[in-house]
Amino acid sequence: MDANLRFWRAEGQHLKRVSVSLFFQRFLLWADVLDPLLLLKSSDEIRRTRLLLQNSGKTLSEPIQNGQMKQAFLLSLSSVHPDTDKIIPVLFRPPAFLPISLPLVIASSLQLRATQTFFCQFVFHTYTTGFTLLNGNGTTKAEEYSLQQKQMFYSLGAISYAACIGALPLVFMNRHTLKSSLTQLVVKKLLPAPLLGLMTAFTVAVARSPEFENGIEVMDRNGKVVGVSQKAGEKAVKETALSRAVLFGTAFFLPAVLMYFVERAKFAKTPHALASVRMLMITSVLAGMLPVSLSIFPQCGEIKRADLEPEILSSTEETELFYNRGI
Repeated sequence: MDANLRFWRAEGQHLKRVSVSLFFQRFLLWADVLDPLLLLKSSDEIRRTRLLLQNSGKTLSEPIQNGQMKQAFLLSLSSVHPDTDKIIPVLFRPPAFLPISLPLVIASSLQLRATQTFFCQFVFHTYTTGFTLLNGNGTTKAEEYSLQQKQMFYSLGAISYAACIGALPLVFMNRHTLKSSLTQLVVKKLLPAPLLGLMTAFTVAVARSPEFENGIEVMDRNGKVVGVSQKAGEKAVKETALSRAVLFGTAFFLPAVLMYFVERAKFAKTPHALASVRMLMITSVLAGMLPVSLSIFPQCGEIKRADLEPEILSSTEETELFYNRGI
């Protein structure tokens, strides 16, 4: 089992023993992993850190107490893919997700014209889908070239479809000249949040479809691969899609609700002040929801032996097996 997955699993096992909130501890860990300063580390430093972790011989039976070792693990978690052992491109590492996605979310929330909305959401979904591809489970078994070609083709279709759906309400409103206050409320305030949440979940499911079509590796408690499971792949993709929908659905919905009360209370009286308050709210909600969404499900996923395929049941007596959920 990779050092990153061993870290997540060991932390979870410790928390079960001391009855501390799993979610809260995962939240604190993700808050550290998402530190943008980790992006400044060089590839050579990352490789040295990985070598240190691999040669340390630490079993991780207890939580990390040594500060230097914990920093080494944080750098590894934020920079290296646990399935391929490759360094993730800097723009698609977890600490880069907020700085890059934030301006795209703000631009997509403006709801000006249909063409502008389509372009903003196309760029937004392109980035988030690229992030999904580079941070998903990397153990899918298939011919490498055909798998990558299929993922790229499916992802491009999903991105285009999601951007069209995001702009469709504005197209419909403009084409039928629906300018009533109720229409404006529905199209510009109520629809964007569920649409963005659903479309981000959709792009995750499409981009990572080979995982539930071909299966992903599952391991025992010692890190030994016992088989490839489509059911584990389906569970990993569902959990990631749900967490992504929660993240961006909330990032659109909550600021819109708060802005409604701000406008009614007339706290900000000029358009410039309203725009500043809106950007501040989106930034605050997205920054807070990112570690929350990543903490909903464990990174080292668990699946019951009874829920797996018959061929895996016959190859192990373990009651629980583990897999990399992906991000």
